[in-house]
Amino acid sequence: MSQEKTAITPTRQEDFPEWYQQVLKAADLAENAPVRGCMVIKPWGYAIWENMQKYLDSEIKRTGHVNAYFPLFIPLSFLEKEATHVEGFAKECAVVTHHRLEQKEGKLIPAGELEEPLIVRPTSETIIGDCFARWIESYRDLPLLINQWANVVRWEMRPRIFLRTTEFLWQEGHTAHASKEEAIAEAKLMLDIYTKFSREILAMPTIPGEKSEGERFPGADITYCLEWMMQDRKALQAGTSHYLGQNFAKAQGIKFNNQAGEVEYCYTTSWAMTTRMIGGILMAHADDDGMRLPPRISPKHVVILPVVPKPELEKEVFAYAEKLAEVLRHTDYHGAPLAVHVDKRDLRGGEKNWEWIKKGVPVRIEVGPRDIESLSVMVGRRDKAHKDKQKLGFDQAAAAIPQILDEIQKNYYDQALKFRDANIRTDIADFETFKAFFTPKNGDKPEIHGGFVLAKWCGDRETEELLKELKVTVRCLPLEQSGTEGKCVITGKKATLDAYFAKSY
Repeated sequence: MSQEKTAITPTRQEDFPEWYQQVLKAADLAENAPVRGCMVIKPWGYAIWENMQKYLDSEIKRTGHVNAYFPLFIPLSFLEKEATHVEGFAKECAVVTHHRLEQKEGKLIPAGELEEPLIVRPTSETIIGDCFARWIESYRDLPLLINQWANVVRWEMRPRIFLRTTEFLWQEGHTAHASKEEAIAEAKLMLDIYTKFSREILAMPTIPGEKSEGERFPGADITYCLEWMMQDRKALQAGTSHYLGQNFAKAQGIKFNNQAGEVEYCYTTSWAMTTRMIGGILMAHADDDGMRLPPRISPKHVVILPVVPKPELEKEVFAYAEKLAEVLRHTDYHGAPLAVHVDKRDLRGGEKNWEWIKKGVPVRIEVGPRDIESLSVMVGRRDKAHKDKQKLGFDQAAAAIPQILDEIQKNYYDQALKFRDANIRTDIADFETFKAFFTPKNGDKPEIHGGFVLAKWCGDRETEELLKELKVTVRCLPLEQSGTEGKCVITGKKATLDAYFAKSY
């Protein structure tokens, strides 16, 4: 029996890293830039990011935050004020040391050395803290809730498009509060927003939790996170929300006069989601025919493909397609009109059809002379086989398409949830079994990993060092702990903490 031909080669099972690269290319999402480690996000990929922005920005503003913009360049002295923070980012920093170029022997060379080197923004706690120190005087100025949409630079040694790039896009929120309790509530609120966004918009099942000491954000007291499982069963950290305590406030001098007239330091938070989510969506939802986009973030919900068997029929078929498109564009889908595109390019029908399958568009509608006669349309869904098509009456389409899109959204979530839950082991209780689970066997593909392990952990920082040889980390401590007592899966000591362990991106 011959194997069914797929649009993407190699398949996920044959070579997962190369499959990822081929889906990126086939879906026309992004490409490598001339600068090592950087990427060009192409229109289809950037439109996905814009849809993510649209939803997150509205949620951020709905909860009282406002947008601002802060400089790309950060004085070196700002980072030096917070020792743990600079230590955590030092190896990833891009540094500007000169302010102009001069020609010498036919070549351009840096000249005009700066008095103080500037760091190209790896994250903005320090420079925003400098502003907060000027803007906050009294408890009446609190809470201060700021977000910015920006690019950041972290020098990556092993870049991969979307997942780890030298420059990437994100939103970063920064807030200041009068009490520890209020700041922790803020960090948890943003984690809840990210969790809802992941589940309802990206169709991604999530594991919200708290990072261990070894995985915590540099300078934070608490780091909350979201963990996703990819189809190679590795973890991807999808978003983080940090309670920074008074660490940055003390370093940056962020003080306020409280209601008793006393001066104290603010309690601050920061939180972010990035373009790496696009890579995560690919690795969680795509198949061996290309991208599969959850409808809530797809740049186009519907692509209409006119089928023109004879040149003299083109005008009539195109007119029918445009009439359908106009009806659908006046149809509501979760508070906005359906995004519809009519593909009139002079290409063979099969070629156009497969291009949109690879891009992951949720619904494809074919219309031709026979459909005009019967006042019908042929609907193809990305969550079904490419030959599986449903006939709808023209007048049924406006009511049916939003329901179909919701079915696709739910199917993607349910499939990802089923895969994730099937690949979480809860029965591993000793380190030998743990090591065996995370060690590829003879004949196993090294890029296909065991999955997640949920087990008891004693919480000792030293135990995290024992995991490095396996390339495994404590992904998070789930927010909902069982409260039961058992043995640490690493040391065998008495333990009450539940922890997720996995290999990760």
